[in-house]
Amino acid sequence: MATLNVLTVPAFDDNYLWLVHNGQHAIAVDPGDADAIIAALRQHDLTLAGILLTHHHADHIGGLSRLLELYPVPVAGPRLENIAGVTLPMGQGEQVLIPELDLSLQVLDVPGHTRGHIAYYSATQGWLFCGDTLFAGGCGRLFEGSPAQMVASLDQLAALPGSTKVYCAHEYTLSNLKFAHEVEPDNLALQSRIVSEQDKRAHDIPTVPSTIALEKATNPFLRFREPAIAARLNTLGKLPQSQPSPVDIFAILREWKNAYR
Repeated sequence: MATLNVLTVPAFDDNYLWLVHNGQHAIAVDPGDADAIIAALRQHDLTLAGILLTHHHADHIGGLSRLLELYPVPVAGPRLENIAGVTLPMGQGEQVLIPELDLSLQVLDVPGHTRGHIAYYSATQGWLFCGDTLFAGGCGRLFEGSPAQMVASLDQLAALPGSTKVYCAHEYTLSNLKFAHEVEPDNLALQSRIVSEQDKRAHDIPTVPSTIALEKATNPFLRFREPAIAARLNTLGKLPQSQPSPVDIFAILREWKNAYR
């Protein structure tokens, strides 16, 4: 069986598109830019065998129609979102099988950023393609879902093995970690990560993939139950009640991040 690899395909200002391949066949994850995917396929002499979509935003599906003109392949996507071109509507617990790659991916429902957002997880490879739900150092804005939904989604992802590689869809890491440091200024693991990620970007190296273990140690949107975070919010006068729930704390963090510069 050929070794599988994940190819990083930068697009737009800060998107990452992903090509999973075995040196011959490939699947594209969230191909917002058809030109970028086509160029990568040609550069690496790969044939497209399928497409995976996590949610309906244009920077994730914008290249779909053109790719299907050139490559009439199966397209997996969220069952709860009406995306033209999806041939395999998927939801929680279902499997996407890619016979050309001998690869099976488990589908996880992770609403919050959008109503029907899904993620794809390979236990054998230790890969998570999570779109805009979990970011390196952060999480997606709540455009269509509730804080409670996003908490449940992130809890599901945080329960994956710590070694799982997190292939999110944007290079937001440095700005996310700047905010994280405001939330947890005494977090030593976070301080170390900031130095490491700054060095990567200084050398034009992607900060993605991250790992679940690293996110659990440094990402405030996975750490919102930590007493130090509640204490910090209280010190800053951001807690409106004496005993907020974990979901309340998460919502306060997300609103703070929305306005943070």
